[in-house]
Amino acid sequence: MMVTGVEPERRSAVRAWLMGVLLIMLALVPAVGGYFVLFAWLPDNAERYRAYQTAEPCPGGTAEALTAHEDCLRTVTFTVERTRNEPQSRTDTYTAILTGTPFWNGKVRFGDPDPVLERLEPGDRITGTVWRGGVMSVGKDGLTQNTSDAPRDEPQMTVAIGLFLWLLAALGLVFGAVRIARPLRHEPFTWRPFGKILLIVTGVACVGVGLPAVWIGLPTWVVPATVLPTVAVTAWQLHQHYRPATARNT
Repeated sequence: MMVTGVEPERRSAVRAWLMGVLLIMLALVPAVGGYFVLFAWLPDNAERYRAYQTAEPCPGGTAEALTAHEDCLRTVTFTVERTRNEPQSRTDTYTAILTGTPFWNGKVRFGDPDPVLERLEPGDRITGTVWRGGVMSVGKDGLTQNTSDAPRDEPQMTVAIGLFLWLLAALGLVFGAVRIARPLRHEPFTWRPFGKILLIVTGVACVGVGLPAVWIGLPTWVVPATVLPTVAVTAWQLHQHYRPATARNT
């Protein structure tokens, strides 16, 4: 009878240990992703924005002598072939097909329809700014609208994304380590309710702070300074509430 009782417990311990190892291995994915976002994507976006802001107008020259990816700003005249302004569309919600120049022709994407895209009609002649092989902005009747390719000084949301990935990695590492160290006593470090609630709070905090920081123009440091304490306090409160009763009484 004792052997029969020990065997299921041993199998449960092995399963929990293996799950811990798996969680730690999976946590490496968002950890690497967060590193890429914060130490590759973020600096690259900042460098691209600075380069765009300091770019000079292109010198004159014939089309044959010009390269497709000039590092200067070239103002050209496009012809509008067609536009798409469909907020309910799953893809290519706001786009325009532009042709008529030797420097760039094709589909341009926008983040919203105003102030220029909603005014465009097939056959319209509009001005466009081309930089490094892409259309950065278009203009008509004195109005200008940036395209989705235009560099933006919005590091707050990028930091929020990288922070979310690192917190997700930390969640997986902690849950995995507890399972390895205590395969039969890993409560309250379980998906329900501790892990699920903490993941939701982390996601909401990153988006809820990152987006307003972009809209309002708050400093980048506001994102980690707000998100990290929020997640830490939530984790502590959840641990206090859901830890086993025997631990609370000691």
